[in-house]
Amino acid sequence: QGPLVESGGGVVPAGDSLRLSCAASGFSNYAMGWFRQAPGKEREFVATISAIGEHTYYADSVKGRFTVSRDNSPNTAYLQMNSLKSADTAVYYCAATLASAYYLRTEEPEYWGQGTQVTVSS
Repeated sequence: QGPLVESGGGVVPAGDSLRLSCAASGFSNYAMGWFRQAPGKEREFVATISAIGEHTYYADSVKGRFTVSRDNSPNTAYLQMNSLKSADTAVYYCAATLASAYYLRTEEPEYWGQGTQVTVSS
């Protein structure tokens, strides 16, 4: 296992909810984010959160349905996913950077997690 460990993926019907977690011990000074990669597609930005949680950013495709949050003791990032759609099916990755949450949306982070599969059945 690397320094970022995701959990919480699974198979759910459309309309259901899931919460992903990213255990990130020692990353309290890092902005963190969630990305996803569907089969045959490139990895894409989902949501990011600043180191102390005051700034969050979302992809248009998840805005209003997903919420990114974090606890800093111990350091864990979360992605609450509601009203899931089949289009949300992907491997979800946690990421961390010493740069800003805004920067993390489009630039390569220093760390990636191993990914967790989310499958939404229609």
